[in-house]
Amino acid sequence: MNFEYTEKSLVLQEKLRNFMDREVLPEEKSYEEFTKENLWQVYPKMEALKERARAAGLWNLFLPKNYNEFSPGLTNLEYAPLAEIMGRVLWSSEIFNCSAPDTGNMEVLAKYGSSEQQAAYLHPLLKGEIRSAFLMTEPAVASSDATNVETAIIPDGDHYVINGRKWWSSGVMHPNCKVYILMGKTDVNAARHIQQSMILIPADTPGVKVLRPLEVYGMVDSPHGHAEVLLDNVRVPKENLILGPGRGFEIAQGRLGPGRIHHCMRLIGAAQRALELMCTRVATREAFGRPLKDFSSIRQDIAKSKCEIDQARLLTLAAADKIDRHGIKGAKELISMIKIVCPQMCCNVVDRAIQAHGGLGVSQDTPLAGFWVYGRTVRIADGPDEVHMHQLGRNLVRKMV
Repeated sequence: MNFEYTEKSLVLQEKLRNFMDREVLPEEKSYEEFTKENLWQVYPKMEALKERARAAGLWNLFLPKNYNEFSPGLTNLEYAPLAEIMGRVLWSSEIFNCSAPDTGNMEVLAKYGSSEQQAAYLHPLLKGEIRSAFLMTEPAVASSDATNVETAIIPDGDHYVINGRKWWSSGVMHPNCKVYILMGKTDVNAARHIQQSMILIPADTPGVKVLRPLEVYGMVDSPHGHAEVLLDNVRVPKENLILGPGRGFEIAQGRLGPGRIHHCMRLIGAAQRALELMCTRVATREAFGRPLKDFSSIRQDIAKSKCEIDQARLLTLAAADKIDRHGIKGAKELISMIKIVCPQMCCNVVDRAIQAHGGLGVSQDTPLAGFWVYGRTVRIADGPDEVHMHQLGRNLVRKMV
């Protein structure tokens, strides 16, 4: 295990830090104000920021080596520190075409899509011409167990007919969202893990009804959002099925492994920035006749936060390295571990930073509230903590007994 970053990654890290300082951080306040007042509209400077990122070679950084014509072709370990840098500003990943759910959807299409599916959807996504959504979770069943998914994908001649209801469908509200990847059941009589399939649905297909945007702790995450979606006799051609009937779980595992690296490193970036803000705050404020930084409780909070961030980073880099060397299956224990550790770590560190800021910490004048919501949400998204702990504990007992 060697966590010395390659020269390629180091060059991109420096370039990305400079871009963030020069181009992104000055826009942070304006972006937040615009998205609150102009729901489901793209920030006016977003496309210009994307063009400058593309020109700087900071584009599709997440995409692995088999798509070098569209990206630098980084390993997971090379990309991980770049995701951390992006995590310092929650919305910045879109500038570099590295935001969820597009990254996962592009990975699905790159790994499993047909040449026709790639031409229709992957290439426009790689170019940043369109956005996409992922439809898996359902309101009527406990979707932490994906075998519960009930949405029906029924063959009818040259088409599939899709009926069901989804929610927490990330990306649906974005005005440039043109395609959904949906997980549903093509054969309820098959073995438990081969009932499910994934299929491409153009967003403008008749029968697709966006019922409402969903709020996360009162935030709507405009412009991409999360939505509840009704699929009412939606007809799509059979060639829109990805990989084949019954391959949904196989695709989902391929999609979620690298995506968890991305989420965890962004959470680490958010926590690191929260710690830096905390240190600045306590060095410049006084209470009861002395600087906040001189109180033992504050020093302990800072020390614990530094330890937790570095521990989470090393664990996540170990997972990224394991995926690169042994594939997702070989890294499954580490992937579960980072998914358990990193969101909770982010919540803990950000909570301490909020406390040190007092009233300022819960206001719109710092990014801390958004960081905390992100961490708390990812404790549920991509598999709840309890599912990962249940599976990890079960597997460890099997291995050790």
